[in-house]
Amino acid sequence: MTTQDIVDSPSRTVIRDAYEERLAAYWNTKQNDPVNLLLGEIDGLYHHHYGVGDYDPAILDGAPEQREENIVRELHRLENAQAELIAQSLAGLGPQDRVLDAGSGRGGTSFLLHDRYGCRVDGANISEYHLEFSRRAARQRGYQDKVRFHFRNMVDTGFADASFQGVVTNETTMYVDLPELFGEFARVLEPGGRYVCITWCRNDLVADSSPESEEIDRHYLSRMHRRSTYFSALAETGLVPVSVVDLTSEAIPYWELRTHSSHRTGIEQPFIDAYRANRMNFLLIVAENMSPR
Repeated sequence: MTTQDIVDSPSRTVIRDAYEERLAAYWNTKQNDPVNLLLGEIDGLYHHHYGVGDYDPAILDGAPEQREENIVRELHRLENAQAELIAQSLAGLGPQDRVLDAGSGRGGTSFLLHDRYGCRVDGANISEYHLEFSRRAARQRGYQDKVRFHFRNMVDTGFADASFQGVVTNETTMYVDLPELFGEFARVLEPGGRYVCITWCRNDLVADSSPESEEIDRHYLSRMHRRSTYFSALAETGLVPVSVVDLTSEAIPYWELRTHSSHRTGIEQPFIDAYRANRMNFLLIVAENMSPR
């Protein structure tokens, strides 16, 4: 492992343009987001993504004073289930292996991966608030030597070539250029290394754009990609899909449950409508690095 892999260089340009400045400011100011913080308090895994799977409708029939607590617990179970899909897609990792969590948020996916496999995890993030939060959580867990979080741009990480056995993105690819991103992943992954992506995207077989996707982009400052762009960018960079799972129908219950929560944000219905009409998809993509060296 090189010094560059451990220490973030202060001279490295991390935030490269006005759009990335807006993104960093957006996440730096969302320090008291009640949904993410409430859910993470349940088991210490703080995520910045959504969830998959059916929810138990009985939780909506409980006493009013218990109802919201039950909804929050169920939402967290569903978001943990999503992170578990990523972990399952990296089966076979061990303590000798290393994973890059690109766009690591408050660290939930990184900690889950380390807990599952004992692997070393490096998170890359442009939000200094998220980095402070996740680094503090790593210290509290005693993981600071195994799970580290870096102020780095995920499209230009500065990590050494072929230094990772796995790379994951858990709902972070809609903020970057995909050919640039996947080219970086092909560089840092060892030959045969595995990339796992969960993402929402426009289904350009149905509609190149839609009112719902435009509203979601405005809400999150995202630049949602077309579904076809993922596969063309993977092909261009030598990342070969070995599994693609359409999770769209499994993503809808999470959003439906959030409409019953007092912590709903107003973006729930656009996701529900776009998923039901198949104008947007929610995908799990697993690819292996076959790029030439």
